[in-house]
Amino acid sequence: MNASLVLQRWDGDLCHLTLNQPEQGNALSRALVDALEAALDNCTQRGATAVVIEGAGRHFCTGFDLSGLEDETDDSLLARFTRIELMLQRIVRAPFHTMAVAQGRVMGAGADLFAACTRRVALPGASFAFPGARGFGLVLGSRRLAACVGVQRARRWIESGCTISDTEALASGLVTDCVANTGAIPPIAGDQTPDTLLARAILGNAELDDARDLAALVRSAAVTGLRQRVADYVERQRQVRKTSG
Repeated sequence: MNASLVLQRWDGDLCHLTLNQPEQGNALSRALVDALEAALDNCTQRGATAVVIEGAGRHFCTGFDLSGLEDETDDSLLARFTRIELMLQRIVRAPFHTMAVAQGRVMGAGADLFAACTRRVALPGASFAFPGARGFGLVLGSRRLAACVGVQRARRWIESGCTISDTEALASGLVTDCVANTGAIPPIAGDQTPDTLLARAILGNAELDDARDLAALVRSAAVTGLRQRVADYVERQRQVRKTSG
């Protein structure tokens, strides 16, 4: 476990968690997911009433770490995606208020991490994309995105893999606040923990929704050839960057 991959800064009962792999765009590697899970454990154990998730460097989180594919198998990738989904469900159901503060690129599993938080703040120039389904046939976070922006818009964004600007994200509901700089980030409720009984009553089918989300992810990831689909996606992106460069 490398605690330096997720930095923790406490201000009373408020904890700031910073994803700290800026050289990799804070992409969700095994180690980074491990560190974030451990940080969430600590927040729960210390009784945090609010948690802010940020990203060091230029980007909040550029998605699933696609490096080292030569060492992966279909099964190992399935396990990693499953773990990310379970972590996202944990954040949605957290016993504390959550806020994500995003800059730069917010892509794929990183955009799903952003959408899992209650308050979702964008800094100038932040952009969002959900390329997993179009890129390599993976279904991750679709229902949570639809809950933020509506079913039709979520489907259009996912099917096209398009890039969404900060202003469009704000107008659609993906972003709850756009701010000029970190000094203008709105305060997050931290005086009391969320009313979990009320949340369960409002959500109603939370456990069933979580189970369905996980099942949809596993079905999409379990189709034979996941590793090759991801590798093909990485190559296509490399060619795009080469052409545009």
